[in-house]
Amino acid sequence: MATLDPPPARLLIDGEWSAPRNKGELAVVDPASHELIQTVGLAEAVDVEDAVAAARRAFPAWAATSPSHRGALLRRWADLIMAHVDPLAAIEARDVGKPLSGGRMNIYIAHGIVDYFAGAADKLTGVTLPTRAPDYLGYTVPEPYGVCAVLIPWNVPAVLTAANVAPALAAGNSVVLKPSEIAPLAPFALAELARQAGFPAGVLNVVAGLGPQAGAALTGHAGIDHISFVGSTATGRAVMASAARNLVPVKLELGGKSPNVLFADAELDVAIPAIVASITENAGQNCYAGSRLVVEDTIHDEVVERVAAAMRAVRIGPWDADLDMGPLASDQQFARVQGFLAEAAGSGARLVTGGGSAGEGWYVQPTVFDKVETNMRIAREEVFGPVLAVQTFSGMAQATELMNGSDFGLLACIWTNDISRALRLAKTVRSGQVAVNQFHDAGVIGFPFNMQRDSGFSRGGGYGALREYTQEKAVAVRLLQR
Repeated sequence: MATLDPPPARLLIDGEWSAPRNKGELAVVDPASHELIQTVGLAEAVDVEDAVAAARRAFPAWAATSPSHRGALLRRWADLIMAHVDPLAAIEARDVGKPLSGGRMNIYIAHGIVDYFAGAADKLTGVTLPTRAPDYLGYTVPEPYGVCAVLIPWNVPAVLTAANVAPALAAGNSVVLKPSEIAPLAPFALAELARQAGFPAGVLNVVAGLGPQAGAALTGHAGIDHISFVGSTATGRAVMASAARNLVPVKLELGGKSPNVLFADAELDVAIPAIVASITENAGQNCYAGSRLVVEDTIHDEVVERVAAAMRAVRIGPWDADLDMGPLASDQQFARVQGFLAEAAGSGARLVTGGGSAGEGWYVQPTVFDKVETNMRIAREEVFGPVLAVQTFSGMAQATELMNGSDFGLLACIWTNDISRALRLAKTVRSGQVAVNQFHDAGVIGFPFNMQRDSGFSRGGGYGALREYTQEKAVAVRLLQR
């Protein structure tokens, strides 16, 4: 079993664990106990410069490497992830604050993503094009961009590392990854396993640092050829503005305000546990969290009562207790969610259950607000906490209006036994992803992580991700007579 902890106060640059130029350290804290877990290197602009230079040096040889060999290295990486599931799960769970079982689930997902792109690496093809005469040939070739900057948040770092790094590497790019300063340990551990898998030096570099220093230096660097950013809509706009100065293509995965739309004919025994899990999993700190419950008026009272009872039954504790929900990830996030709770309580929404903190640590009670109006912040803005806003509808037209009553467009979930109604709603909802009688994409392999509106734009996840990390070259040939 390999040691996965990075050496203290180090960054991964050009295949080696090295100290930041200014010897800065970043403290990584357990959200449940507030105790120091360990330190990693605090990257600044000079360290980003070193990482981009290493990736630039590594890119030509990596792009020229056989796609089958790239796939074999990704497969080796996936095998090492599977061999280290338990320690990786503990690293992610403690760092983020989620239950150990949640950390384990995320590592299994990360493994599946890397394994998927291991198989896809040598199946990225162009097309031949029709011609007006037999002495012409036209075809396209997918090519890697070059050096890809990947910036991810702290909520599901292992999954987001895999979902962005694996397709970028499979397509022949080199990568500079900047994890969040709040939870960088799982990305560092995965990068160490990639190093052990045999990826050449400089192909994957990892620098942890603060957004205004390391993040801004990375997204504004002239040596970056593609940017993938996952995070808030406000920061996404800043990243896009920075990329525009260098005319760099950007993939943005931003916030969400996902509705669960519940009709009276739905299987409530199936729907209600899924709805509760959709807002309490990872303490609601997911961009696709089911933070809005849009329920048909004829079943409203029963549903709210049952959802509230299930929320009150959620067990809260630290990662190693492996209960149902952990704390929020940081004091900043705790303060943000507390602000939403206070404002919602004074805005006219009815507090059904929760609404406060829960003991020591950054714990927030699973919370339900009823009688939420579309113009309230709790209905429109991303809370990123275990807070559910309930709205009531009567008829398809009002259901559609409420589904689209947010500026976001990431995921919409429809619960009904009427498949025609579900498909009609799936056509009218302004969302990149739609799930029917389930939350998210359970059971579908290679499901695209699409989004619309203020949730960003992306071809990430599944079959589209390789295209996201490649640019298409068109070739036209006139065949001369000899």
